[in-house]
Amino acid sequence: MESATVIRQKTSHRILVAAGFPVLGAAAGWLLKLLVNSAASWPWIPWEGPVELVNSAPEPALTLASLLIGALAGGVLVLMAEHGYVTVTIEDDQITTDRGDSRHHVPRAAVHGVFADAGQLVVLGERGEELAVERGNEGADLPSVKQLAEGFRTHGYPWLPHGDPYRNTYRRWVEDMPGLPVGGNALLKARAEALRKRDEKNIAELRQELAKLGVVVRDSDKRQWWRLVRETDGREGDHRRHRA
Repeated sequence: MESATVIRQKTSHRILVAAGFPVLGAAAGWLLKLLVNSAASWPWIPWEGPVELVNSAPEPALTLASLLIGALAGGVLVLMAEHGYVTVTIEDDQITTDRGDSRHHVPRAAVHGVFADAGQLVVLGERGEELAVERGNEGADLPSVKQLAEGFRTHGYPWLPHGDPYRNTYRRWVEDMPGLPVGGNALLKARAEALRKRDEKNIAELRQELAKLGVVVRDSDKRQWWRLVRETDGREGDHRRHRA
């Protein structure tokens, strides 16, 4: 039995983020201080009171405060980035994905394909259902595809190098379209609103609710594309395909 393979974001990337964001934040704080100083001489400005209050602060305390506040803001972004990184642990008998406080386990026996595509790591089941989906922010939160491919192949998982084998079966969703199971349109409508608001929690939860109906969903520029999972005999789930 192979020992577990743990794949996470490259250390060099994490160090760059951890060091760079506070520096960029401090620089932004300093530039904001210069802008406020300059604004004090304009004939009219909004928030005149706060601008005058800032300009009345003594130096070098004002400069130090602007640098510190900017660096702290950058530090908050570092913590958010660390919370969003995905760690994938691959074992002979299961896959585990970790992101922040979220952890998912998928047993090896259920896995019929794994791929990384469009900034997502996806584990597929026998009927084409998604057993696990980890979506990075433009791929930045995910480990490299090369690392993932090598890790899964080492443990004998079916890695799909060409990406999603079902990419040509998706249909773009429009409201009240036919072919979806009962409740599917309502869930997709609610999810469209969550996408518009960038409500990541609801986006993920509604994806899970759609999965219970046998609907797999993909997003592109806040538009939703969907397909149905197959029956065990290889056919698409026709018994589900009645209008919502």
